[in-house]
Amino acid sequence: MVHPYEKLPDNLPIPQDDNACDHLPGMALPNKDLPSTQDDVVNLGKLRGWVVVYCYPMTGQPGIELPEGWDDIPGARGCTPQSCAFRDHYSELQDFNAEVFGLSTQPTAYQKEIAQRVHLPFRLLSDQNLKLCQALNLPTFTIDSLMHINSTLIKRTTLIAKDGIIRAVHYPVFPPHADADWVLDYLKSAS
Repeated sequence: MVHPYEKLPDNLPIPQDDNACDHLPGMALPNKDLPSTQDDVVNLGKLRGWVVVYCYPMTGQPGIELPEGWDDIPGARGCTPQSCAFRDHYSELQDFNAEVFGLSTQPTAYQKEIAQRVHLPFRLLSDQNLKLCQALNLPTFTIDSLMHINSTLIKRTTLIAKDGIIRAVHYPVFPPHADADWVLDYLKSAS
């Protein structure tokens, strides 16, 4: 049975903090060129001001079943609700002059489907070659059954940087649709 991607099922396992992101605050965003869903290249390390990067495992597509056992992986489910929450709060984030990016290891062509379907006003970035993941040592997991996209996926993590330096990290992110609220609370407190 194909589940709707915009809603989370009940009783999802809650991810636990394994301290996999404790090293990130204070690190510089690396100078890595990443392709975006707006057919350009973004280098997060060169951006100034507030930058929000929400990392997510993978988005599902309507009519295509998620990998077997997906809902049993803590923190895996919820990429579409998370993206929609950032979309819905985008104007508020713009009030802080924050640039917002979604990031996954999916190829840009795959990411464009969700960006167009749910009308995202910001760019999704592809780290298909794991350049950013490796430079920041982001937490990942592997799903061997993914043949059409990268089998190494990023655990849901949100980075808030200012002038190229990571200031705050939300990890683990749960529930995913509340992530944009967490970012807004941080930006309000930092202003």
